[in-house]
Amino acid sequence: MLIAADKFKGSLTAVQVAERVTAGLRRAAPGVEVEAMPVADGGDGTVDAAVAAGFERREVRVAGPLGDEVTAAFALRGDTAVVEMAEASGLQRLPAGVLAPRTASTYGSGELLRAALDAGARTLVFGVGGSATTDGGAGMLSALGARLLDADGEPVTPGGGGLADLATADLSGLDPRLAEVDLVLASDVDNPLTGPTGAPAVYGAQKGASPDDVAALDAALAHYAKVLEAALGPRAAEHASAAGAGAAGGVGYGALLLGARFRAGIAVMLDVLGFAPAVERADLVITGEGSLDEQTLHGKAPAGVAAAARAAGKEVVAVCGRLALPPEALGRAGIRRAYPLTEIEPDVVKCIADAGPILERVAERIGRDFLC
Repeated sequence: MLIAADKFKGSLTAVQVAERVTAGLRRAAPGVEVEAMPVADGGDGTVDAAVAAGFERREVRVAGPLGDEVTAAFALRGDTAVVEMAEASGLQRLPAGVLAPRTASTYGSGELLRAALDAGARTLVFGVGGSATTDGGAGMLSALGARLLDADGEPVTPGGGGLADLATADLSGLDPRLAEVDLVLASDVDNPLTGPTGAPAVYGAQKGASPDDVAALDAALAHYAKVLEAALGPRAAEHASAAGAGAAGGVGYGALLLGARFRAGIAVMLDVLGFAPAVERADLVITGEGSLDEQTLHGKAPAGVAAAARAAGKEVVAVCGRLALPPEALGRAGIRRAYPLTEIEPDVVKCIADAGPILERVAERIGRDFLC
């Protein structure tokens, strides 16, 4: 049996989900063989999933989204590094109760990529999601050697808001090693940089942006893309409208400018984690995440796991905190049945607080349904 589930956000990490499901299955069938492969789709938890699969955890001091120094991690195995931008520039790096939609910067994410290069990485899997930022990757580019200057020849202030003052962009000083690596942009969203489906309009509010902030950030990012087009030519404009450019507050745009190729985050991670040989060894695959809902069907980890398992001819069930999909939608996604925690404990607050023990009981049900 293969457990390939994502985190239950706010309750359990993907590693803890696998541990609890394993414990529950073994209550029903003590001798069952279980292989745990915690998964992630590029957002927070991506490094932890790689470490659980045998990558080495490397820590480095980098700038947080507001410029204060934080300890961030990336994962390394051989010459492949998994870099999670949320480690440096994520919402969890902001002080409690503080949101900074106009000033949060991705500079630390660039430092994290540079640290992976220093460690000898030749393939960089750049997982993006959960960001505190809407700066179009400007901070990241600056950390990697770009010069983004205002009319006085001074660096623009950090964050998306400062890009309104951008006058010139010089990317000639980018770290030359970037031209020699395979940079993979791993994301579960395919938004463009700006416009009604762009980064500020769709994701600004969750980072604390008011309607005025959203309008200002969208205009600043559009101006940023225009300045980069003047510096780099038409490809800068093409990247701004490309799928994935708007990921994580536009850090996807910055990655595309660096030559990244965009792939669905869960597909990348399944390759990196070695899902294909693991699923061949399994009779049943258990996937899941905190909420199985309409978003799950659009690039989230359980849908990716189910698609890959179905392609291998394996049956899939899912665990979740909350289920908001009808059986027919689950079936189309390749999931035979979902087991929500709310079937055992209808009180959502209690489910969140006691997710671990409740998940064990859910997994025991799965064991009885499929193993006994």
